Amino acid sequence: MASAVEQRLSQHGQVIPKAPEAIGFYVPVIRTGNLVVTSGQLPMAGKELMFKGKVGKEVREEEGFHAARMCALNALAQIKACIGDLDKVTRIVRVEGYVQSADGFTNQPQVVNGASELLVQAFGDIGRHTRIAVGVNELPINAAVELVVWAEVKD
Repeated sequence: MASAVEQRLSQHGQVIPKAPEAIGFYVPVIRTGNLVVTSGQLPMAGKELMFKGKVGKEVREEEGFHAARMCALNALAQIKACIGDLDKVTRIVRVEGYVQSADGFTNQPQVVNGASELLVQAFGDIGRHTRIAVGVNELPINAAVELVVWAEVKD
């Protein structure tokens, strides 16, 4: 049976995927006390990177928005893999969004809004979070967006 969080997401046409495997020597998610923190999540579908290149050049801003949503879904998959049930999340604490940006591109907040909106759709008010949206020159495997999510959870 799907969690209430997953049911809300399905009403918006979204499905939590299988948690992506780490692409390096690290763990994709870790829990310490009541805090769960993901490693950087990329816009992956299975083993395929869906959005490649710099936002504002090879990737349109709207596509970056969708890449951020995909990163958020992958982060939720990691959190679910860690705690078993997304209904155990009591708060989305922080989102760290990194946007591989073309020179002069300054709309990183609008790109990372893709993730922020998805988290509020999934969790309601407890999905509202602190955030950074940073433009960077390069990201791993040429990903357009990378996202880290911090969540507070209950046992």
